Amino acid sequence: MQLRHVRTLLAPQDGTARVTCMAWSASSARFAVCTAERVVLLYDEQGERRDKFSTKPADAKYGRKSYVVKGMAFSPDSTKLAIGQTDNIVYVYRIGEEWGDKKVICNKFIQTSAVTCLLWPAENVIVFGLAEGKVRLANTKNNKSSTIYGTDSYVVSLTSNVSGRGILSGHADGTIVRFFFDDEGSGESQGKLAVHPCPPYALAWASNSIVAAGCDKKIVAYGKEGSVIQTFDYSRDSSEKEFTTAATSPSGQSIVIGSYDRLRVLNWSPRRSAWEEGKPKEIAHLYTITALAWKRDGSRICAGTLCGGVEQFDCCLRRTIYKNKFEITYVGPSQAIVKNLSTGTRLVLKSQYGYEIDEVKILGKDRYLVAHTSDTLLLGDVSSNKLSEVAWKGSGGNEKFFFDNENVCMIFNAGELTLVEYGSNDILGSVRTEFVNPHLVSVRINERQQRGVDENKRLAYLIDIKTIATVDLVGGYTAGTISHDSKIDWLELNETGHKLLFRDKKMRLQLYDIESSTKMTILNYCSYVQWVPGSDVVVAQNRNSLCIWYNIDAPERVTMFPLKGDIVGLERSDGKTEVIVSEGVNTVSYTLDEGLIEFGTAIDDGDYHRATAFLETLEMSTETEAMWKTLSRLALEARQLHIAERCFAALGNMAKARFLHETNVIADQAAQEHGGDGTDHYLVRARLAMLDKNYKLAEMIFLEQNATEEAMDMYQELHMWDECIVVAKAKGHPMLEKLRRGYYQWLLDTQQEEKAGEVQEGQGDYLAAINLYLQAGLPAKAARLAMDRDELLTNTDVIDRISTALIRGELYEQAGDLFERVGNPRKALECYGKGSAFLKAVELARLAFPAEVVKLEEAWGDHLVQQKQLDAAINHYIEARCSIKAIEAALGARQWKKAIYILDLQDKQTVAKYYLKIAQHYAALQEYQVAEELYIKGGQTRDAIDMYTQAGLWEQAHKVESEAKASVNLSHLLALKCMSQEEVSVLYITQAQEMERQGKYKEAERLYITVNEPDLAITMYKKCKMYDEMVCLVAKYHKDLLGDTHLHLGKELEAEGRLQEAEYHYLEARDWKSTVNMYRVNDMWEEAYRVAKAHGGANSHKHVAYLWAKSLGGEAAVKLLSKFGLLEMAIDHATDTGAFEFAFELAHLSMKQKMPDIHLKYAMFLEDEGKFEEAEGEFIKAGKPKEAVLMYVPSTSWPAASALSLQCQPGCLSSSGLLLVILVVPSRVPVNLIPRFVHNQNWDAAQRVAEAHDPDSVADVLVGQAQFAFEQREFQKAEAFLLRAQRPELAIKYYKVSESEAASLSSSLDKIPV
Repeated sequence: MQLRHVRTLLAPQDGTARVTCMAWSASSARFAVCTAERVVLLYDEQGERRDKFSTKPADAKYGRKSYVVKGMAFSPDSTKLAIGQTDNIVYVYRIGEEWGDKKVICNKFIQTSAVTCLLWPAENVIVFGLAEGKVRLANTKNNKSSTIYGTDSYVVSLTSNVSGRGILSGHADGTIVRFFFDDEGSGESQGKLAVHPCPPYALAWASNSIVAAGCDKKIVAYGKEGSVIQTFDYSRDSSEKEFTTAATSPSGQSIVIGSYDRLRVLNWSPRRSAWEEGKPKEIAHLYTITALAWKRDGSRICAGTLCGGVEQFDCCLRRTIYKNKFEITYVGPSQAIVKNLSTGTRLVLKSQYGYEIDEVKILGKDRYLVAHTSDTLLLGDVSSNKLSEVAWKGSGGNEKFFFDNENVCMIFNAGELTLVEYGSNDILGSVRTEFVNPHLVSVRINERQQRGVDENKRLAYLIDIKTIATVDLVGGYTAGTISHDSKIDWLELNETGHKLLFRDKKMRLQLYDIESSTKMTILNYCSYVQWVPGSDVVVAQNRNSLCIWYNIDAPERVTMFPLKGDIVGLERSDGKTEVIVSEGVNTVSYTLDEGLIEFGTAIDDGDYHRATAFLETLEMSTETEAMWKTLSRLALEARQLHIAERCFAALGNMAKARFLHETNVIADQAAQEHGGDGTDHYLVRARLAMLDKNYKLAEMIFLEQNATEEAMDMYQELHMWDECIVVAKAKGHPMLEKLRRGYYQWLLDTQQEEKAGEVQEGQGDYLAAINLYLQAGLPAKAARLAMDRDELLTNTDVIDRISTALIRGELYEQAGDLFERVGNPRKALECYGKGSAFLKAVELARLAFPAEVVKLEEAWGDHLVQQKQLDAAINHYIEARCSIKAIEAALGARQWKKAIYILDLQDKQTVAKYYLKIAQHYAALQEYQVAEELYIKGGQTRDAIDMYTQAGLWEQAHKVESEAKASVNLSHLLALKCMSQEEVSVLYITQAQEMERQGKYKEAERLYITVNEPDLAITMYKKCKMYDEMVCLVAKYHKDLLGDTHLHLGKELEAEGRLQEAEYHYLEARDWKSTVNMYRVNDMWEEAYRVAKAHGGANSHKHVAYLWAKSLGGEAAVKLLSKFGLLEMAIDHATDTGAFEFAFELAHLSMKQKMPDIHLKYAMFLEDEGKFEEAEGEFIKAGKPKEAVLMYVPSTSWPAASALSLQCQPGCLSSSGLLLVILVVPSRVPVNLIPRFVHNQNWDAAQRVAEAHDPDSVADVLVGQAQFAFEQREFQKAEAFLLRAQRPELAIKYYKVSESEAASLSSSLDKIPV
C-alpha cells in the first residue's frame, strides 16, 4: 500500500498546538478532530469543515483549561460522539444526523482518575482506559459504567480488533492485555498477552497479529498468543525518533505507525505470512505525529501533528477504471472501493475473512458487483448497498451469473444452481439442474409480507424438461414435485410463493397450488403471461384476447378483452397498472382495474376492512362474487365475524348471515363483560364449530364448560337425536327417558318407522321393532331380527307375516333363509329357486332333495348365462350333463381349451360345427397346426387349405422368409392330398391375383412360383413397374433373356425419364453407347462422360468430351477441353471431320498458332468442293498463295499434266496429242491432282493471285498461258506470253518439238520413270 498526500485539513501553527485525538464515523461521512483548544472540528467526507463545538469541563469552576481531551470515538450509528477527558469524565454528545444540529450531552460517566484513551467498538458500549490502570466499560443505555479489568499501570493505548469484538490495552510498564466480548470461535486466550520493552504508545491489532512500538525505535509483531514473530529495529537510524501512535486499516492487513516527520507502512503478505515494510512517507517539518485516524472504507488516513496540523493521505494499492463508468480503488489486499463516476456513490467491497480480492467485475446492467478470492465469492448490489461473502472454491471462472432477481444472485456452475441472497453471508440454497434459463427458474425472497410469516423464501426450478420442483429455502426441504406431460418453457412463482404458473411447449398455461398440490389448465394457446407486481393478479394473452385473473383462487373466473396485437410488457407505477400491447408500428396500453388488484393486496396484507370497503363499491359480478367468497373464508379463519357476516349477506346466504349475526351479538356481549373481542367465548367458538359443521368440536366446547343443556339443545335443533341422547346418557341427565320418548314419538310423527324400529330393537322390544320394520316396508330387516331371536321363530304368526312380506317384496333369498330356519325345506327350495340363490338351493337339495340337484345345476347355468357369467356356467352345465350348453358357454367365455376337451368327448357328427369356430380362433392366433387339426376334425379340409394360403401371405409381411415358405409348402402339400394339380394351380393363381389386387406382391409371387408360373409373377412386376423384382425372376428362370430384358427396361425407363435406373439396365445389358446417347439427348454431358470413361473404349470418353465441348461452344468449350487435356486433339479432329467452324472457334480462343493449318485444310476442302473463290481466300489466310495459284493453273502447265498422265494414269491425255513435257515433273504427284491440273485453267485469276500474293509464280502462269496458246495454234500469242515471262528459249524448244511431235512424245515417254 502506498500513501499519497491529498490535502491539508488543518494548517499547522507556529508553536506547539497538539492534536490530541481524531476519529472517523462508521459511515465515513464525518471526521472529527480535537484541537489543543479542546474544540472539536467536524469535517465531511470530502474534507470540508462543516461544524464545530467546544467541549466542557467536568466542573465549570475549574475553567476550560483544566483538562485535556485524550480520547474520542463515534457511535456505530454515527450520531453520537464520546469524548474522554483528563478531568475524570467521559461525555457523550448527540451531534445529530444533519450538519448544524444542536450538540447535546446525552450521557456522562464520572471516573476516579483521568481518562487516557477511549474506544466505541459496539452499540451502547464505550471502552476507555484510566490513569490508575483500569479498563472500564460505559453503557450508554443505562448510563452506568463498570470495570472490565484492572492493572497497576497507566493505560497508554487502547485498540480493538477488526470486528470490534475484542480489545487490547497497552500499559506504561509495557504490559499488553487482551479482552474479548466475543472470541468468535477463535479460542484465543484473554488476559496478559505480552510485555513490550517500553510503553506501547503505538498499538495496533491487525487480522493476523498484534503490532506494538514505542520509544525504543523498534516495531515488534506479536503472534495471537503473544510470541514475537517479527521485529523491525530502527534504533541505529539516527533520523528516526520514537513511535507515538499507530492505526490499523479497516481490513486489518495494513498498519501505519507515526513518528517524527515520518509515517511507516507495514503490509501483511498472505503468501509469506509475514509483515512487509512499504516505502515510508516522509514529510519535512511535519514534526511529531500525535494522532492517526483511518477512514472506515480504508481509502483515507489522517494524521494529526504536534503543531496542530491535520494532513490527509490517500491509501491505495492500485486503482483501475472499469468501462469508463466506475473507479475501483484497492485500498488493501482484501478491500476495494467501487465508485460510480457519474453519480459519485461509493461502495466498499471487503472480504470478512481477510482473503485477497483478485478482480472486481460489475455486471447486470452495471448494478451488481462480483469478486473472487481464493476461498470465497463476494457479491454486492450497488443500488441497495447490500454485500455478501460466501464460501466458494475456485472453479476457473466458469460460473454463470444471473441477476434477473433483485434479491438474489443465481450462480450456475457444473450443473449446480446456487442462490446467494444479497446482504447474507450464507448460501441460500443449492440444487442440481441443467436448466438455467432465467425463465425456467423462479425465486421469491420475502417480496410481500404475510400474516404470521416472518421468512418466506421459495424456489421453483426444473429437475428435467418435464418436472418442476419447489423448494422451501427457509427450511431447506423440497415442498413438492410437479410432473407434466409436455416440455416446460416458462415458470414463475407468485410473490408469496404459494402458487406457481408454468407454460409448456403446447402453449398451455398451468396453475399449480403448492399448498393443496393441485394442478389445472387455465388457458390454451398462451403466448404471454405475467404476474402483476405487488399482487396475485395474472395477465396473459390467448391469441387475440387479453385474459386477466383478478382472483387467482377462482381461476375459472377470467376477464377477457379483444386485442389487435401482441403483449410486450407490463408496467405498474403511481397507482396504475398498464398492459403494453404492440399493434404493428403503434404501441397501445390497456389499463387494468386497480381496485380489483388492490383487493388482492389488501387480502394479503390482512386488512379485511379495506377489502370489504372496496368490494362494497363494486357491482355484483362473477369476479366480485369470487372475491366475496374468498373474503368470507379468510374472515372466518381470522375470526373477524362482522366482516364474515357482511360477506355472506352480500352473497345472499341469509342463513349464514343470520347465524353469524346472532354469534356477533353473543361476542359483543362477551366483549363488554370480559373484555377482548369476545371471539374466545365458548359460545362463539362452539357456534363457529357448528358453522363449520364440526359438531363434535362444538359438543366438546360445550361439555368443557359443563354446558350440557346447550350441547343437547344444539343436537335437538339439528334433529341429531342420537347424539343428543348419547350426551344426556353420558352426563346422567334426568331428562334422558323423556328425551327417548320424545325422540320415539318424533320418529313416528315424521314417519321414520325404520329408525323407530331400531330404537325399539335397542330397547329390547323385538315384536314392536318387527312391526315397525314391516310397517316401514323393510321385511328383510324384520327377518334378520326374527332369525337372530329363537323365541320369535316359534311365533308362527310373526313368521307368516314376515315371509308373506318378503315374497311380496320379491326378497326370495331372505324368505328361503327364513323357511329353512323354521324347518320348511320345500318352500325354502322354491324360494331359493325364484330368487336365483342357486348355491343355497343346491346345498339344500343335496341334503333334502338329491334328485333335483341336476335340474338345479342346469337352471343355475342358465341363470349365469343370462348374467353374462359364461365362464362360471360351464361347470354347472357339465354337472348337469348338458354338453352342448357347456360347449356353447365355453365358446362364449372364450375358454377354447376347455371347449376342445368337451368336444373331444362328444360325437364328431353332432359337434362338427363347433370345431370350425374354434379352428378359426386358433388360425387368428397363428397356431396353424392346432387349427388344421380342428378343421380336419370338423370335416372342413378346404377351409384348412384357405387358412394356410392366407397365413402364408400374411406371414410374408411379419415373419422371416423361411417361416413363410414353410406355411405355404404346408398348405400346398395339404392341397395335393385333397385336390388335382390343375385345381391346385387354379386355386393358387386365383389367390395370387387377389393378393396382387391387395398390393401384396411378394405373397403373390410366392404363390405363382409354387405352381411353377414364374412368367405370371414377371408380368405382375412389369405391370407394377417393380423392375428389380422382375429382373431377379428373369435372372432366375430365363437367364438367356436377361440381357434383352435389361435393354428393354432401359428403353422404357428412358422414355419415362428415370435415367439413373435406365443407366443401370443399359449397363447390365452391356450397351454403354445407349447410355451415353441417352444422357447426350437429355443434355446430361457429365453423366455421359462418366459412363463413357468407365465403360467405353480407350478413346470413347475423348469423343464424348469433344461432342460435349461442341455443344457448349465458346469459352466454355475451351475450358472443358483444357480441363480434360484434349484441346489440341479436338481441334485436329474437328478439322479432319470438316467441322471447320468449331475448329476456328477453338483455335481463335486458345491456340491461334494452329489457325494457318486449319485455313489450309479448309481451303483444300473448298477446292475439292469446287468453291474456288472461297478456297482462294483460305489459301491466302493460310499463307499459301502458291497453292491458290496452282488451284487455278498448275505450275507444270499442260505438258506437265500430260507427263503426269503418262506417269500415273495414261488414259487421261487428250486425243490431240499436242502436249509435250517441257518442265521437270515432280517425282510423286497424287492422282487426284491431275484433274485439277486439267480443269482449273483460269488464267486471269491465276495471274491476279500470283501478282498480288506470289510474284515468283507470275512467270509460271505466263508459261502456262503460252503452252495453252501453242495448243490452240496461237503461236504469236504464245510467243508474247513467253517473252513476258522472259523465257524465249521455251518458244524455240516448242517449235522443235512441234516439228517432230511424234518423236518427241515417244522420247518423253521413254524418259518417264515407271
